[in-house]
Amino acid sequence: MAKGYWIGRVDVDDINAYQKYVAANAKPFAAYGARFLVRGGTFENPEGTARSRNVVIEFPSYQAALDCYHSADYQAAKALRVPVSDGDIVIVEGYDV
Repeated sequence: MAKGYWIGRVDVDDINAYQKYVAANAKPFAAYGARFLVRGGTFENPEGTARSRNVVIEFPSYQAALDCYHSADYQAAKALRVPVSDGDIVIVEGYDV
């Protein structure tokens, strides 16, 4: 079964308020087996537009990635993120060789 991934790109307007989102997303991420592969870090953006923060989160399956996003716990965390940041999240199925 192919893994699932969240690819997130975000600009944070209020880092102190954003930390509340980070604390709140720990519960649903643990419940759905999330593992951070990329969390910030140095990057180059040779094409397209960039955001200041990039994240890649791995889940055991595509369905787990979807279920996490749609869970009540993550939606509560998201409600803390939205007012203090602008971003994009893509949920994608991994390539299973």
